[in-house]
Amino acid sequence: MAVITREISLPHPVVPGRLGAVATLARRRFQLTVRTPRELFVPLITPILFALVIAPALMTALHTSVSYEAFVAVGTIGLLIPLNTVFSGLSVIVDRDSGAQRELLAAPIPRSMLVLGNLVVAFAVTAFQIVALILAAMARGIHFHTSTSGLGWFLAAVALFTVGMYGVAETLASRVPKQEEYIARVPAIAIVPWFLAGSLFPINALPTFLLWFARFLPITHALAVMRYGLLGDSSGLHNIWGMSSVTTMVSLSLLVVAVFAAALSTISTRVFAHAALH
Repeated sequence: MAVITREISLPHPVVPGRLGAVATLARRRFQLTVRTPRELFVPLITPILFALVIAPALMTALHTSVSYEAFVAVGTIGLLIPLNTVFSGLSVIVDRDSGAQRELLAAPIPRSMLVLGNLVVAFAVTAFQIVALILAAMARGIHFHTSTSGLGWFLAAVALFTVGMYGVAETLASRVPKQEEYIARVPAIAIVPWFLAGSLFPINALPTFLLWFARFLPITHALAVMRYGLLGDSSGLHNIWGMSSVTTMVSLSLLVVAVFAAALSTISTRVFAHAALH
């Protein structure tokens, strides 16, 4: 007796593309973030304090011009970005210890997508906080003098520095096992470089050895580009490069920030993938 067999085609599992995977992971992370609104607003307290309280007080005490308020207001963006991205990295440790990271690692997507999904949310939250800071500064009477090209320089510096700093946070979160150890490292990573980067005063006021150290910090270059873009102030670029061409200096500083962003993004992805195997 002949046996007739018929081949039955099974449906292929639907695997979302990389863009869909990132969107799904980012939506999940964002839902976890908005459940705790303090993650949105607490990092704003210190920068707004500097921009709206400390900057006017220093202007009065040092007998500087009104432009100093704008100088410090832009400088506080250099504090807001590291604080926000580093605290976003803290949530990665929580997700690893008590969240769904183990289940996500078993999903049929590259592990780099998990890092990218977290980055998207950290980037969006940081952008919201920067806009809130600038609006608060403008409401205080701080004036910004920019142009279309200047705004482009500013946005590029903010975006690249945010990406780089989140790479630092993700790398640290993958290497540090405990939340307490992670928090202990926050001041050295997010605050100390900010004080040396020309946030409250030009870097040429530093001792010579610290001046050269500051010139190698990505945050110094990021702040110099931000001030040039938002205020038209190229003094920070001159303190770094000492060239006559402003376009050349701003391009070189933005390149430094871009290299920082690319390097730390690559490192964070590799460190995360390696840590996930253990």
